[in-house]
Amino acid sequence: MTWTGGFGRACGWLLDKIVHGLALSRISPNVLTFIGLMINILAAFFFGHADVTNAGRMFFYAGLVIIGAGLFDMVDGRVARRTGQVTVFGAFFDSVIDRYSDVVLFFGLLVYYARVNHFRYVVLAAFVMVTSLMVSYTRARAEALIGSCKVGFMERPERIVLIILGALFNHWGVMAPVLWILAVLSTITVIHRIQHTYQNTKQMAPLV
Repeated sequence: MTWTGGFGRACGWLLDKIVHGLALSRISPNVLTFIGLMINILAAFFFGHADVTNAGRMFFYAGLVIIGAGLFDMVDGRVARRTGQVTVFGAFFDSVIDRYSDVVLFFGLLVYYARVNHFRYVVLAAFVMVTSLMVSYTRARAEALIGSCKVGFMERPERIVLIILGALFNHWGVMAPVLWILAVLSTITVIHRIQHTYQNTKQMAPLV
């Protein structure tokens, strides 16, 4: 067994134990989803309260907090399945809260760049906030029409991983290129989904 395989198996074992413990507590998966949002709001607070003197440290804290929020994002669905609490509303609620979690992180970055007078990155953070929503919206709208639209690379897990990397290593100015990467790849993903939907709806009868 390789060390990466062993690490992955250990992480899977730990995650299963966490899910098992939460399942025994009978906590609602929707509560776990909401806690994840609250944790992301804390990360946004660290972003927004950073300045030129402490940005590296505050962004690092934010990155650690986002990792914690990601844990709740991973376990809520597993807990729902383990405890038989899977519902249509739960899936809806999880999707809505994910959008709020995305927005609040980028809003924290927007506040930071406004405070340090980097107008170009204020605009960039706002643009990435919009495109992150559009990535999710285009998929949801397309799947209401054609059943499946999983094309494109920049899904939410990829966005979160990039934000975490940008936050943890912002001492070396990593967040700025991360935002540019998000802007470009999210836009490409939106265009790809528009094109995919167009191709799959050309022969469909118009909606009445």
